[in-house]
Amino acid sequence: MQLRYNYRAYPDTAQCTALAQAFGCARVVWNDCLRVRKEALAAGLPYVSSAVLSKTHITQAKRTPERSWLADVSAVVLQQSLRDLDAAYKNFFDGQQGKRPRVGEPRYKSKRDTRQSIRLNANSFSLRDNGTVYVAKVGDLSVRWSRPLPAAPTSLTVTKDSSGRYFLSFVVDTDADVLPESSIETGVDLGLAAFAVLADGRTIDSPRFLRRAEKKLKRLRRDLSRKEKGSRNRAVARAKVARQCARVADRRRDWHHKHSTQIIRENQAVYVEDLAVSTLGRTRLGGSVYDAGWAQFVRMLEYKAVKHGRYFARIGRFEPTSQRCSTCGVKDGPKPLSVRTWTCGACGTAHDRDVNAARNILAAGRADRLNALWSTGRTGKIPARCDEAGSHRDGRKAVAGVPGPEAGEHVK
Repeated sequence: MQLRYNYRAYPDTAQCTALAQAFGCARVVWNDCLRVRKEALAAGLPYVSSAVLSKTHITQAKRTPERSWLADVSAVVLQQSLRDLDAAYKNFFDGQQGKRPRVGEPRYKSKRDTRQSIRLNANSFSLRDNGTVYVAKVGDLSVRWSRPLPAAPTSLTVTKDSSGRYFLSFVVDTDADVLPESSIETGVDLGLAAFAVLADGRTIDSPRFLRRAEKKLKRLRRDLSRKEKGSRNRAVARAKVARQCARVADRRRDWHHKHSTQIIRENQAVYVEDLAVSTLGRTRLGGSVYDAGWAQFVRMLEYKAVKHGRYFARIGRFEPTSQRCSTCGVKDGPKPLSVRTWTCGACGTAHDRDVNAARNILAAGRADRLNALWSTGRTGKIPARCDEAGSHRDGRKAVAGVPGPEAGEHVK
């Protein structure tokens, strides 16, 4: 499996200048090639291939006075920028054909984007014995190695974020770190009052990192709004806001890593509800939804399950987990968010709303998993549903997992 390991880099002044030039050249190649393809589409011409673009807008462009400075950076940076454009178009076309979730058409990049990056293959960077990383046409970058790489990296992405920090992201091919098998399974109900409630009744409180930082962010943004546009003072104020936002994101990510790792280590199978986070983000609770970071937390559970040999699955978002009694299976109808506890009218069991939902998520996940095993001939029993035995629910999917970041790793 492929994992991405992320490390903080500290380039000197000359290296910052060289990296800025590399970011700019990669951006120009992207925009030039994107413009050619858009113009060809508008004129009804065939799709322009990468081979043609590489010849005309990289190789030949270096020989022109207008683009001669493209030769000052590594050719790998320019070629990888073109490959990234190809990947963006592939994702766009696959989304149109229903092969993956829809994404927008590739857009032009700007030097004012909050994130600047270049990508290199193994031929254009190397790890030095003294702990530095050599990048072609940039030099030896000082890196803070928070942990060793498990294998030789196959590619490197150099990134500068909105707060001015530089990161080196290595892609590494590594084997799964399978944990000893456990007999414990759990369902996870994500919420706002409590970040997560597990099927065994354990509650993980919501840290609310953004809410806690709102007072300082409000003051910094007020200072930013008072600075004259285009002035140096405004650039300094903008950097202060970006650094504070980065601190909030870093704290949230670290907290997600710790709790997702603990859940995966303790349970052989983890089931969660497939939430429509983007839709919930457009409601009046949108700020709290994005502050919780459910999507990032679920992605961590997903790839860590693969990494450690666990099972992960999502149940359908329309499953009435808060309406059904987890004891007798009777559906008691929808309830407003203000109702946190209720008593089943059929069996008389008193339920905590979130714990009951987590137990229903666990039961639904187990049923889907066993039904899938039965359909492949690996088991002879089908668990009955609470409301209709033997039927299949629409909209529910089980996902084996996708590799992604851990404490400094990012999805490839």
